[in-house]
Amino acid sequence: MTWEFSTEPEFQSQLDWMKDFVEEECEPLDLLWYDLAYAPHPPWLRAAIQPLKEQVKQRGLWACHLGPDLGGPGYGQVKLALMTEIMGRTRWGPVIFGCQGPDSGNAEILAHYGTEEQKAKYLQPLLDGEIKSCFSMSEPHGGSDPTRLRTRAERDGDEWVITGEKWFSSMARAASFLVTLAVTNPDVHPYRGMSMFLIPGDAPGLEIIRDVGTAGEPFGTGAHAYLRYDGVRVPADNLLGPEGEGFVVAQTRLGGGRVHHAMRAVGTCNKAMEMMCERALSRETANGVLADKQLIQQYVAESFAQIQQFRLFVLYTAWLIDQHGSAAARKEIAASKNLAAKVVHDVVARAVQVHGALGMSNETPLAQMWIEVPWMGVMDGPTEVHAGTIARQVLKEHRAAPGQWPTRWIPARLEAARVKHAVALATRAEHERPA
Repeated sequence: MTWEFSTEPEFQSQLDWMKDFVEEECEPLDLLWYDLAYAPHPPWLRAAIQPLKEQVKQRGLWACHLGPDLGGPGYGQVKLALMTEIMGRTRWGPVIFGCQGPDSGNAEILAHYGTEEQKAKYLQPLLDGEIKSCFSMSEPHGGSDPTRLRTRAERDGDEWVITGEKWFSSMARAASFLVTLAVTNPDVHPYRGMSMFLIPGDAPGLEIIRDVGTAGEPFGTGAHAYLRYDGVRVPADNLLGPEGEGFVVAQTRLGGGRVHHAMRAVGTCNKAMEMMCERALSRETANGVLADKQLIQQYVAESFAQIQQFRLFVLYTAWLIDQHGSAAARKEIAASKNLAAKVVHDVVARAVQVHGALGMSNETPLAQMWIEVPWMGVMDGPTEVHAGTIARQVLKEHRAAPGQWPTRWIPARLEAARVKHAVALATRAEHERPA
């Protein structure tokens, strides 16, 4: 039996290096250029970050989301989760380590389904950090629900013609290519009638209606585009995976991606927890410091327990993927994503409260963490949808009671127990009979 809660020394040394590197090199980038991490990088910024990327590559830690069969180091989900926990403490961390979304997931799709020509043109430059990409799935009327897609892709000779609108297509303006999900057969179940396509970023007919930002960004700015596909034509070879299997292709990127989101959430929570404890021990109040107050101690205790429970569950999910694949871990992946939203909300809220007005200000990272709390409940599918997935998967493992009463109904089980141990009951009765 193998049941480990430790990391092999060689890889632990890599993680230790990462912790120092992220704090010393990535956190300053957050302070100076937080909003540029996922934007097109001008030459002066590339000159500043390229040496950092080279250090990561020299350590063999670049683009670790790909397995050896796909050109990556093959660390697997557990090691990648431990790395992501550290990177998740900063916005720039995943960018410097070459595994930022949406590029990491798109790289997996290209590695699995792209032609050799497409890999040479797009995949290798993407892995090298030379270009950016976009995942274009959500639509204005139906959000991320794939059964509500209206964007159509129709075959015309040796080309596909794509028409429709997409919403919140992150990084579209800077993308050299987009990975787009569209309906190819509206007459079958949606999960069998969608296909995935590779769309060049400069394809004729591809229009950015406007850029969409998130909370705090000026209207009309941001990295999430509202797109229109107006008869966009691509070669037949730009179909990624079999026709009608777009939903399956999408899962190539979404399973591991949700685990990475969850472990980045652990990194965020760890940072908030450290700040909360430091503040509690430092902030003087009546008759001592905040850490002496029972309510603050409860904040610390509950946060510690939540983070550890969540972290271990996500690592177990990563282990399950490594052992049996994403399909076998479907409910655990959904649960990881579902839990992330609540844990981040709870821990960050407590940390803000302990800091008081300072926690609400723009002079600590906490306010930005709080602004980003709702993201965890929406990105890669809303929490409510994942809850439904969990429930359906769990209920498949159970069955209805065969009769009127539950199988644990005590009167029936008591009668069965009496029959099973009739001899012992009779013997006891004989011994207890008055002389």
